[in-house]
Amino acid sequence: MSVLSQLNVIQVSGLTKSVNTLEGNLTILSDINFSVKSGESVAIVGASGSGKSTLLSLLAGLDIASKGDIFLDGDALSTLDEEARARVRAEKVGFVFQSFMLVQSLTALENVMLPAELAGDHDAKSQALALLDKVGLSHRLEHYPSQLSGGEQQRVAIARAFIGSPKILFADEPSANLDSNNGHLIENLLFDLNKQNGTTLVLVTHDEQLAKQCQRIIHIEGGQLEKISEGVAANVG
Repeated sequence: MSVLSQLNVIQVSGLTKSVNTLEGNLTILSDINFSVKSGESVAIVGASGSGKSTLLSLLAGLDIASKGDIFLDGDALSTLDEEARARVRAEKVGFVFQSFMLVQSLTALENVMLPAELAGDHDAKSQALALLDKVGLSHRLEHYPSQLSGGEQQRVAIARAFIGSPKILFADEPSANLDSNNGHLIENLLFDLNKQNGTTLVLVTHDEQLAKQCQRIIHIEGGQLEKISEGVAANVG
């Protein structure tokens, strides 16, 4: 393995995604190429329908490319079956969704513990307690999602995403369903944890101001890579 490939936790090469529709074959993404360094923060931006959410799903191994390949921390996703891709996600990836995706019958603490328990971690509770304290929810451990505000639910989701210390965190419009104050709080938490933990952060957003806080911005237009630009964090040590 080369030094370059060791530095790149994500490597995308000739990525194309097409689907069959009643009108014929539809190309959602065409010949996408880029890499993401370990610990980097990257935003994927584009208009609605540009293919940015499809790209995120492909990067996370939730969908399969039609052509090309994605190397996720050295694993070529195209060579893996669904079970193997699920194992890679469980070992290396965390997710933050726009709609929170919490289990309604579990408390905040239980929601955060769940991925670690499924992975067989014996210290799931201590990890979850530490993360909930870090996101400012140590006083809401026994509350259920329905008893939490939107901002609190997203903070639980962020704590859950970071349990097990994933190498890569994917976030899909993480603040879109929140008011301005809660949205900024969630965004700051993501960047703080990205820096503190050295976790690679890849987020999809339509918010240009949020995107500019990342080190690099990948612009997708009409299913093609339009350009890659630097964010304000690019030259921050």
